[in-house]
Amino acid sequence: MVNKCVESVRRFLYPDLCLLCGANTGDDPGLCHGCRQELPLNHHCCPRCALPLPASGDTAVPCGECQQQPPPFDRCISPFLYHPPIDWLINGLKFHARLCNARLLAALLSRSVAEKGVDRPDLLIPVPLHPGRLRRRGYNQALELARHLGRQLSIPLNHGSCIRQRPTAPQAGADRAQRQRNLRRAFALRNRPQAEHVALIDDVVTTGATVSELAETLRRAGILRVDVWAVARTPRTG
Repeated sequence: MVNKCVESVRRFLYPDLCLLCGANTGDDPGLCHGCRQELPLNHHCCPRCALPLPASGDTAVPCGECQQQPPPFDRCISPFLYHPPIDWLINGLKFHARLCNARLLAALLSRSVAEKGVDRPDLLIPVPLHPGRLRRRGYNQALELARHLGRQLSIPLNHGSCIRQRPTAPQAGADRAQRQRNLRRAFALRNRPQAEHVALIDDVVTTGATVSELAETLRRAGILRVDVWAVARTPRTG
């Protein structure tokens, strides 16, 4: 009886219908086969920062910017481009409280992580929101993603050690230099995570300024390896 109730609640919260077209998804909840084939893969990208590269770019070595100024994180895994329909799924989660999207997006990300055979981190750390923005939004989309990822990959979640200690201006529309200025010393640690290798979880990496600032904060605390796992990556501008 209890199992039937749990299953009924699960199907209400996460119906086995495609979130994009409404078709039955069968044994692969979230997206039907047709819509899954339409996802914009970020398959030609920098192996260090996941920046989408032109077709002529060499994906065997880091991009020019990573060679000249390596980011403070060791590797970014971002399997999709921030194009339709991934952007619609992310924006639905981020701005319209479509929390069911988090489960699907986390499943897509965890599948990519598993396929790449990356070293498993000791902890998953979602990029934190400032308390004021968290109160207004009601939830942190990165934390929602990280919760599902932690369950799917059996990796512990730490969402209490890292805090966003000051509010920052909205990042949308800002170029890379502006984002870096906005985020300087934006993060702090309540306590050092008990780990040597962590993965930062976020929905989108645009310029990399946010995850770089948080990675630097963790590096200063002595974390030896910091990876970034994000659902989507945008081309770098500015």
